[in-house]
Amino acid sequence: MSRHGQGPSYFLMQFLVLCLGKWVGPTYKGVSCKHSPLSSHDISSLTHMLAQKMDSPLRHELNLALGLARQAALISRTVLSGFLLTHQKSEVDSVTKSDFSPVTVADFAIQALLAGTLSKAFPDDGLVGEESADELRKDPRLLQKVAAVLKVAKGWEARDENHVCDVIDLCKGEGKGRTWVFDPIDGTKTFLKGQQYAINIALLAEGEGWRGREEVMSVVACPLLDWTLGAMGEATVINDASVDKTGKGAVIYCVKGHGVFVEPLFNKTDDEKPRRVPQHAGQVTAIEELKSVTCWQSLDSGVDTMHERVAERLGMDFPGNDLLGWVNRWVCLALGLANTTIWVYKKRERKAKIWDHAGAMLLFKEVGGKITDVDGKDIDLTQGRLLGQNFGFLAAPQRVHELVLEAVKEAMRERENLNTVSGST
Repeated sequence: MSRHGQGPSYFLMQFLVLCLGKWVGPTYKGVSCKHSPLSSHDISSLTHMLAQKMDSPLRHELNLALGLARQAALISRTVLSGFLLTHQKSEVDSVTKSDFSPVTVADFAIQALLAGTLSKAFPDDGLVGEESADELRKDPRLLQKVAAVLKVAKGWEARDENHVCDVIDLCKGEGKGRTWVFDPIDGTKTFLKGQQYAINIALLAEGEGWRGREEVMSVVACPLLDWTLGAMGEATVINDASVDKTGKGAVIYCVKGHGVFVEPLFNKTDDEKPRRVPQHAGQVTAIEELKSVTCWQSLDSGVDTMHERVAERLGMDFPGNDLLGWVNRWVCLALGLANTTIWVYKKRERKAKIWDHAGAMLLFKEVGGKITDVDGKDIDLTQGRLLGQNFGFLAAPQRVHELVLEAVKEAMRERENLNTVSGST
């Protein structure tokens, strides 16, 4: 019996039997929405594969998170398929939060699934998630739809609708000690369009050999991303509309110090083995090798002209890969489609949200990337739900990070000088 209560192997086997099947996504462009049960041979093969996948003390947590990622992706595709097939916006019910960002049935249902399962498997762990059940408690119709779509997933079942709200609200704190952080759908705006989005599951740890509070595990599901991207080292540039036509999607994962792996999210065949991503960023030695990913003219929080000016200084094609969601951008960096991103907020008081970055950043670090804010400070994950000690982001290959940082600082000084002159006239 583990210190977290019921042993994690119990929940792992529960997910192996109930969750990790030969997945087929929702009916969309000829793809069926059903899944087939696992045979005893499938279970034996899958158990052996997962046990050997990564020699890590977090193997149980990783395997459970992989099962959850697939279940969460199934929920998201089920909700999305209704909208895409009928072209009726009402099929994807959503509410608007105080920061004007939309939240859908899928956001709520996935957070309930993640929180309900992880709190039962690891009751001593903290939970931090993006959503609150406040709107659900005010809207019984929306709550009913969330409870109904949760039945698509296997492995966790709510007692009633109040239980759904209660487990969602387990994630309202800041997390202490070992903590799971998740964003049920990063990129809800693009999700509503049937474009790129991601499901982010991260594990943070402190003490017990870890320095401070740091990312120790990441699992990211990208239901609409081609899992083979970057496999041949090709110079591919993607954007939010670059949707995987095979229906397989991608799941990208890592444990700190053990490298990054990617495999199909749905419909995985025996021939499709997990692919280890090479440490491509660690091999970059010159700024001529830099490749950009950003979000161009789609968000009000950043200074687009600043990002463009830095790219010009570095001789880097811009915008390059263009993605709205931060988690998708971190995945793009991990897979080698890009190796550099710069984000300067318009206002110093703007702070990033931990669920948009925690875990997903580790993917890039594991392939040789270095991440700081635009002032050159390490990203501080000890400040709760917001990254309160950091301003913006700068991710680049380790060996050229200082050169990119200097270009960013020069561009920021120029902007400050221009603002001073403008303010004095």
